[in-house]
Amino acid sequence: MSTIPATLPTVHADGLFKRFGSTVAVRNVSLSVNPGEVVGLVGPNGSGKTTTIRMLLDILRPDEGSVSLFGAPVSPRAQSRIGYLPEERGLYRSLRVIPNMLYLAELKGMRREDALVRADDLFALLGLEPHKGKKISELSRGLGQLVQFAATILHGPDFIVLDEPFSGLDPVNVRVMKDAVSRLRGEGAAIMFSTHQMTDVEELCDRVIMIDRGTVVLDGPLVDIKRWFAGNDLFVATDVDPQGADGVLESRRDGAGYALRLAEGRAPEDVLRSLLERGAKIDRFELATPSLEEIFLRVVQRDRMEEARDAE
Repeated sequence: MSTIPATLPTVHADGLFKRFGSTVAVRNVSLSVNPGEVVGLVGPNGSGKTTTIRMLLDILRPDEGSVSLFGAPVSPRAQSRIGYLPEERGLYRSLRVIPNMLYLAELKGMRREDALVRADDLFALLGLEPHKGKKISELSRGLGQLVQFAATILHGPDFIVLDEPFSGLDPVNVRVMKDAVSRLRGEGAAIMFSTHQMTDVEELCDRVIMIDRGTVVLDGPLVDIKRWFAGNDLFVATDVDPQGADGVLESRRDGAGYALRLAEGRAPEDVLRSLLERGAKIDRFELATPSLEEIFLRVVQRDRMEEARDAE
């Protein structure tokens, strides 16, 4: 893995547009991923995530906008420094594990001898040693996924794109792959992964980019995003259902209490005062940090409402 200046984004996209006929799939998308950073690319189905990824990798050319890799326009040399695990897997099922990996490594310009040494290290890291002599068709879906992940990172890429990487994996192998991703980040790789599993994003990602209807609707460090959305959420343990209390927009049962969402402009003190006036016994009352899934749903619902208002 080569050294990239810390101030230079590994990949940078500026004003990407992509149309398919009369449909605008991606609209003015700008983003970047830095060395040693894991970025989660999230969004509803059909939001433009895969199209965006393919433009970053030069699989698709944008109709407008530009992409730079390692500070320069996309080139074959730059592409050799990319590792891409697509959602649609691409191993040769009739070949054994090692020939599959060596072939893909040689396509990236890696010497066969070096690839064999690196492959042995990855087999040990990912627990694949007992399976390296098997044909891909003989592997379970999860083991095949681990082999493809190993092939993706075999040549030591500086930019790694993982599309639904944990699909088909059992919890043990999910942990194995997550540990490998964290190790790659520590080695300085820039990593983007796209998934529908928000808990995985929360665990692994430094930053989140959310796309909806082909447009970036949220981009920032995960800790900042959670802080931005924390002001309207409360957790209350009480003997009275807070639904209908002053300032409460939504109330749902959550374990020993209630998760509350406040209306815009309302303060936690309004809820507390209203509950006390109703004679509620309160054992716990605190600001709650919403999960990324809750934030995701909230942003998408907000965009749908704004779109409906604009259409009127």
